[in-house]
Amino acid sequence: MAPPETPPAAEAREDAPPVAHAPGKDAIRAQWDRAAAGWDAQAPRLRAWLAGPTAAMIAQAGIGPGARVLDVAAGAGEQTLDIARAVGPGGSVLATDLSPAILERAAMRARAAGLDNVRTRLADGEALGLEEASFDAAVCRLGLMLLPDPLSGLREVRRALRPGGRFCAVVFAGPANNPCITLLVSTAMRHAGLPPRDPFQAGGLLSLGKPGLIEALFAEAGFAEIRVSRMEAPFRLPSVRDYLDFLRAAAGPVIAMLDRLDPAAREAAWADIEGGLGAFRTEGGWEGPNELLLASGRR
Repeated sequence: MAPPETPPAAEAREDAPPVAHAPGKDAIRAQWDRAAAGWDAQAPRLRAWLAGPTAAMIAQAGIGPGARVLDVAAGAGEQTLDIARAVGPGGSVLATDLSPAILERAAMRARAAGLDNVRTRLADGEALGLEEASFDAAVCRLGLMLLPDPLSGLREVRRALRPGGRFCAVVFAGPANNPCITLLVSTAMRHAGLPPRDPFQAGGLLSLGKPGLIEALFAEAGFAEIRVSRMEAPFRLPSVRDYLDFLRAAAGPVIAMLDRLDPAAREAAWADIEGGLGAFRTEGGWEGPNELLLASGRR
């Protein structure tokens, strides 16, 4: 039997279900635990950047008043609040994440907003441990591509959906359409002494941007009525330094890579990243091009 969810007060669980301690996930959990405060602090920038894609995700998942919704890899829960408002007092949202520290931020955010229809649960996205057919809809915003085995994650989500329920995931498109991320990751890896890697390697930021891949995974997981659309999502800020501040606070995988370096080498890496990102300065400030994929399917 799956462990119980949190009470309606939206408090994060202190006792993690066994799946949250899956072998090989400790480093990933620790990485996001360290980034939790920074990620939470960046909520206003995330909201401004992802407002359009979030609204589209909610619509594609068919979320409406009274729905019971699963939010996978919810992080600090900024989008969870939008979902909670969409479903209203007659619906509910269960936010799951691998990191207890970042999930507690989501719980705190829900309490501060006065939303008593949000619950949290510590869970691995590849092994959610949820009751079958218990949700009307599900979403995952910028989390599915980080799973080492996204197919397992998709199968878990589908199992948790009731027949006819829809799931929508937002992921990054390929490297050609996301030059900021490509530059960021390649520069960080070079400074960390790591060899270049396939951008479509499982678990990477751009891993599901390979043409046709996410459609194939949805189909293999058993979803029907699969739809994939592209959406431009430029990150607009006053300056490149503002974007660097965002990265240094919230970009968990890059932070973990560069934290291995001594302080001087780490600062040199960030300076090199800042220099490269300066190519995206505009007359009005700084604008980093990003393209997202919105993929959805029905159980």
